[in-house]
Amino acid sequence: MNKYEAMVIVKPSLSDEDKKKLFQQIDDVVTKNSGQISQSGVWAEKRKFYFPINKFMEGIYYLAAFTAPPEAIKEIRSIYKLNENILRVLFTRMDA
Repeated sequence: MNKYEAMVIVKPSLSDEDKKKLFQQIDDVVTKNSGQISQSGVWAEKRKFYFPINKFMEGIYYLAAFTAPPEAIKEIRSIYKLNENILRVLFTRMDA
């Protein structure tokens, strides 16, 4: 099991209720793929981009720290890409 951080940028136009549901879904995908969330939360609320991403000029940054097997990252990434409310995802492997 490796330690990872996922920075997820979501649409800024979501309602508070939709954001809560989406953040819960982001965490659930990790746990369903043999991972354990150690810390998660909103890192930046409506931060401006330097260039448009899917016609949006700002987004909400959600940061999740978790442990998971290396083979789970590919599956987690593909599930995140299918969600239309997620604009961008970056996974970083943390040093042990």
